[in-house]
Amino acid sequence: MNKPVIVLGAGGHASVLVDILRSQGRSPIALVAPASGVVRAALADIPFWHDEESILTYSPDEVVLVNGIGSLPGNLLRAELFARYQALGYRFARVISPCAMVSDYAELAEGVQVMAGAIIQAGTRIGLNTIVNTGAIVDHDCQIGVDNHIAPGSVLSGGVLTGARVHVGTGAAIIQGIVIGDDAVVGAGATVTRSLEAAQIAYVARGSVLPIKQ
Repeated sequence: MNKPVIVLGAGGHASVLVDILRSQGRSPIALVAPASGVVRAALADIPFWHDEESILTYSPDEVVLVNGIGSLPGNLLRAELFARYQALGYRFARVISPCAMVSDYAELAEGVQVMAGAIIQAGTRIGLNTIVNTGAIVDHDCQIGVDNHIAPGSVLSGGVLTGARVHVGTGAAIIQGIVIGDDAVVGAGATVTRSLEAAQIAYVARGSVLPIKQ
């Protein structure tokens, strides 16, 4: 029997996750965020908790959490919340859209989220708390690190290796065998043909991709 679900966050990313959960017959018992913000149809009938302490009224054995905080370069809130509640003994659900294609021979760690139209091929491992967003392709034997965001429409060819907290921007492409270091950013639309060191940024400028050190 599935445990009750509590969603951290109440923004756009949370609404997409709730939409997926509802399609699988799971309606969260609460959303947790400091302010309600824009009223979203997907979230309208779910109780809203402004105080994170409300989560602690449930033991880690009673509920499962979903990390509804989105991921942007340099914003560590999503990773910090995941680490905080894991340390308290709570577990995070994997959320996988029924419209995604995930190989039976891929490995998805705790808290991984896979959105509609995404493809994850055999031999790939997706690390803790990582988002594979709408229409992204992660081909065979990729090893994706913790707290990554593989943004909509991006393509990772076979055998790509990423470190922790890597952001691969919308529509970016990474060719086979490339290594992307911790905290690196692949900008939207960039094509990466050589490895990036930690904290480097690859971006498009006048038709070329230029890696620079932060």
